[in-house]
Amino acid sequence: MTKDINETIKDLTLMLLYLTSWNERDFENDIRRSWKGYDFGILNELTDENLIDGSGSKKSAYLYKEGIEKAEKLLSEYGIVIDKNK
Repeated sequence: MTKDINETIKDLTLMLLYLTSWNERDFENDIRRSWKGYDFGILNELTDENLIDGSGSKKSAYLYKEGIEKAEKLLSEYGIVIDKNK
């Protein structure tokens, strides 16, 4: 199945958000954050799909559990292996 260019860009953006993210402690929870220096239209679509919280004037986005899982699945599909211990 062939994806259109917008879907491909959205997938790549989610993977980059994940790959450049860091763990941060927020009250009682560990969260993943990433700088949101990507196309705002794509970030809005990822936010609308509840994969990230990129809304507001914050310079960083939070990756939801679903976004992390999708990013990890996409990375695997692209043959990209990461060390989760780093």
